[in-house]
Amino acid sequence: MENGYVILGIVALLFLCMYGYAYASVLLEKVQEKKALKIELKKEQLRLEEKAIKQKVRDEKMSQLNKRSEEIRLELEKLELKKKDQPVKKLKIS
Repeated sequence: MENGYVILGIVALLFLCMYGYAYASVLLEKVQEKKALKIELKKEQLRLEEKAIKQKVRDEKMSQLNKRSEEIRLELEKLELKKKDQPVKKLKIS
């Protein structure tokens, strides 16, 4: 009878090991999926940060361009006013 319990224990241990081996592959797959998801989220976050930085640079360049455009427009207006204020000399053609 004692040998029966030993054999029954060995069979139970065998089935337990088979279950553990089968579940280990599923568990490993889940861990790999979580790791891949974390990596993907990090990449997405980095991409969004880079996009924000690039947008900030574009905005700065655009504001500089608009500022320069405004300066040029004001200079042109000043030149137009000077042109209007100067008397026109009439040339005598003989």
